[in-house]
Amino acid sequence: MTLTSGDLSWDVAIVGGGPSGLATALFLVAAEPKLADRIVVLEKEAYPRDKICAGAIGARGDKLLASIGVTVDVPSAVVRGISVTAGARTLVTRVAGGAPIGRIVRRIEFDAALADQVRAKGVRIFEGARVSALEVEASSVRLETPRGDVRARVIVGADGVGSYVRRAMGLPRGPILAQVVEVDTPPASDDPAPDLIHFDVTDPMHGYAWDFPTVVGGERLACRGVYELRFDEAPPRVADRLSSHLRERGLEPDGFVVKRFAERGLALHQPTAAPRILLVGEAAGIDPVLGEGIAQAIQYGATAARYLGPRLARDALAFSDWPAAFAASRVGWDLGVRTRALSFFYGATRPIAERWVTGSRDLALAGIQYFAGMRVSRAALARALAALARYGASDPACLVRGLYRQRALRSSRTAP
Repeated sequence: MTLTSGDLSWDVAIVGGGPSGLATALFLVAAEPKLADRIVVLEKEAYPRDKICAGAIGARGDKLLASIGVTVDVPSAVVRGISVTAGARTLVTRVAGGAPIGRIVRRIEFDAALADQVRAKGVRIFEGARVSALEVEASSVRLETPRGDVRARVIVGADGVGSYVRRAMGLPRGPILAQVVEVDTPPASDDPAPDLIHFDVTDPMHGYAWDFPTVVGGERLACRGVYELRFDEAPPRVADRLSSHLRERGLEPDGFVVKRFAERGLALHQPTAAPRILLVGEAAGIDPVLGEGIAQAIQYGATAARYLGPRLARDALAFSDWPAAFAASRVGWDLGVRTRALSFFYGATRPIAERWVTGSRDLALAGIQYFAGMRVSRAALARALAALARYGASDPACLVRGLYRQRALRSSRTAP
């Protein structure tokens, strides 16, 4: 269908057809079925379109979709545990019984299948509808696209790290940005077990390297990459770090196509809403410590839908209470904790952090339980915090430097 200017108006226009935008539509319709034909998703490309992404989905994301009757059946590599290396130390952890904790998917398949689920609920998706202008009017927001204008009572900006909606709101790109590179390779002889997601957090940089199992065209491969937070103007080191990481696996870097992308971490002090406009997913900001995105994107969508439904009914669309509502949500609490922990993991206390994540099985267990959407053992979490206290006490000079750095960060309200 070709749009013509002014022809269509909606209650909700979602800009961006990735997991956060599609999840917002699905959870809105689950809560308010009568909204199905009042929601439109504007996707700038056409499905299936590739998105560079390591593809890890914690089972909590799939469980949340299943709670509204949605299953995304695509080729996946099942994950049952986590492996973490720092220097000569490696810790491998699985939940009791080896239950799955998540899976690795390809976004070209996952997003297209999720879009099919959205269409099946009666929601319209317009592809090739890149938004080029946004204007807030008296009772709606007008969006310009190559297919014509769209007007909606509410706009949800779910258009990722390069979010046009975010820029149109006058917001800066944010202080917490990351550069990421990845390649797909055959398995290597010294890879971790194929049901593990592996992180190497040895500190040559503010970030980590990873090795994830993946399935490409029916073939079992490994997705390997490097995540680096950018805190200064120094040239990024991700390419060199990836080359080193591949050689450590016995792989020649020149033999693979390197894919590059950027990520935006959530900045707690920056707004993510304005009258009639709400940002979700990476347009707002994701986990800055690990860059985890898909399960959080689904949680973002569920949270935004729960928030929007009653406000649409009351025509209460100023969204001034969104920060409090988001902070009180599960995903808001999670991202708040991770953002506040950023300087601990990537600041002066990095040596303590490395010892903790490779020395505390209780920390790893609590982490994978949360990742999987299982009940997190409070006893394990208490033991993990006790272990952190011991590691900090064993290196008081490092701890003091880290605490001083954190105080400086709070006063400047910037990333480390």
